[in-house]
Amino acid sequence: MGTIRLTMTQALLKFMDNQFVSFDGKEEKFVEGVFGIFGHGCVVGIGQALEQGDHSLTFYQGKNEQGMAHSAIGYAKEHNRRKIIPVTTSVGPGALNLVPAAGTATANRIPLLLLPGDTFATRQPDPVLQQLEFPNSMAITANDAFKAVCKYWDRVQRPEQLMSACINAFRVLTDWADTGAVCIAMPQDVEGEAYDYPDYFFQKRVWYMDRRPITQTALDRAVAAIKQAKRPLLICGGGVKYSEAWKELSAFASDFGMPIGETQSGKGIVAWDHPFNAGGLGLTGTSAANKLAKEADLVIGVGTKFMDFTTCSKWLFQDPSVQYISINVGSMDAHKMDAIPVIADAKVALEAIAAELKKASYKSAYGSTEIADTIAEWTAECDRLYALTRDDGRLATSHVLGILNKHLRPQDVILTAGGSLPSDLQRVWRSGNPGTYHVEYGFSCMGYEVCGAVGAKMAVGQDREIYVVVGDGSYVLMHSELYTAVQEGLKINILVIDNSGWGCIENLQNNNGTPTFGTVFKARNPATGQLDGPNVVVDFAKNGESYGAKGYNISTEAELLAALEDSKKENRPCVFDIKVAPGTMTGGYGGWWRVGVAEVSTRPSVQKAYADHVEELKKVRQY
Repeated sequence: MGTIRLTMTQALLKFMDNQFVSFDGKEEKFVEGVFGIFGHGCVVGIGQALEQGDHSLTFYQGKNEQGMAHSAIGYAKEHNRRKIIPVTTSVGPGALNLVPAAGTATANRIPLLLLPGDTFATRQPDPVLQQLEFPNSMAITANDAFKAVCKYWDRVQRPEQLMSACINAFRVLTDWADTGAVCIAMPQDVEGEAYDYPDYFFQKRVWYMDRRPITQTALDRAVAAIKQAKRPLLICGGGVKYSEAWKELSAFASDFGMPIGETQSGKGIVAWDHPFNAGGLGLTGTSAANKLAKEADLVIGVGTKFMDFTTCSKWLFQDPSVQYISINVGSMDAHKMDAIPVIADAKVALEAIAAELKKASYKSAYGSTEIADTIAEWTAECDRLYALTRDDGRLATSHVLGILNKHLRPQDVILTAGGSLPSDLQRVWRSGNPGTYHVEYGFSCMGYEVCGAVGAKMAVGQDREIYVVVGDGSYVLMHSELYTAVQEGLKINILVIDNSGWGCIENLQNNNGTPTFGTVFKARNPATGQLDGPNVVVDFAKNGESYGAKGYNISTEAELLAALEDSKKENRPCVFDIKVAPGTMTGGYGGWWRVGVAEVSTRPSVQKAYADHVEELKKVRQY
């Protein structure tokens, strides 16, 4: 056995550079580069190793720790979780800035490798700069905060520990069912310590993403339940995307006459004009999908985690005898909603179940035109929303999205995250090709949009455009990696939908009896002492121009059309400042959401909201 003497971080890079994944016989390099922001806790450790070379990893300079981690998530998501860019930071605040991104990755089942610097393993210089001290244990550092948001956590306190840490980290990163954020904390002294590593640790290693087969007993239980169903409903979740099972799901729906409702992660996988695609499901869903869901006697979830937006807080499926089947590679998700669990790959499971149903000549019992008529009603409503204009001439949000939907080419990607825009897009966006709808809503992390788009653009290349729709609230919260996009020559199109506040939260507030308070961007009024003065107006186009992007100021349809056309000529980021009328997001279409409405209030409107809340709770299924 030969050995190679390297520092711990030199060995880490050499190991990462030789990791590959195999999916359906296709082998790909798993780690392509490293995002980093250097500080005293990493610059002379992993920073030195990156500068020294002897690896093929590209270094990308982030501008905010959370922001660059969001870029890494966007990159992995666009690569269907089969490529990653690890993220490294210094100690203390630099490391802790990664925590929200770790939560975002874990909630969305996206592989994200975090390599934060840590305080000294020797503890001799303690307390060092940016170290947190805890009187109950000297073993705790700021990086322990990652334990709550990561699928795997480790701290390398001796250089030889790197080997077991890396094997287990990559085991989780390449696990279809249990992937998410992985943290390997690196004490800054250990980063530079050397060890004689066995050379086989650095040999090419292939991680096989094998499809999980369906067991015969699970197949039998699922087929038996479907045969009894008259009004089954399919839920298309993100697992369909990662399994690349869109053809199988589309055929399954057509062959057996089952309507499809889409989750946020599952939207855009089946073409919007598929005859059985009823569109978004749940709180932010369409009238068509929600009407069919309320009457379904069997719900077949495919690759979904049944979150509260999908199920309307377990309120949506109102047939008293409704049953559930959950097809999922993750055991936890497969057992939700007291479902018949089918722990298997989506594509494999759908093919096997379809074969048995064809033998039985199974068909649903929907009326001959019932599904088509229900979908047609929603299509007409969507057309109305797309064409919506206001008497005062101000743009409506839904009209902006309609214009944008017509402008995008079939291969271009629409991207957004927290706020009202994911709700709007799940309802009205018409996707034609798989992989063109990129929405982070598992964690609803405002600030993901611009930063995630940078990673998405790195993944899709120059031939496909990325269009980011982001509210003014989310843009202000975080757009740090716009600087990186300019630096790297990445053309992303950022459409800031400026409605002067957090519109979706204002809407939720008002709908539950409380007048607008703290949810719009108004100046402090000297007369009242409250934030009820004039709107605070920001020129987001100028902000984009200050980074080196092309800026457009837009308040009319003509200006939007001209800007979209002109932006085609640009090879740099473009920022569209689009002023829209507040309150013009899409409304609810047959959904309900359980929130903590005040039981006691002096306002009659809140009292009524609570009374309504209690009535709706009677319809909720208890699991």
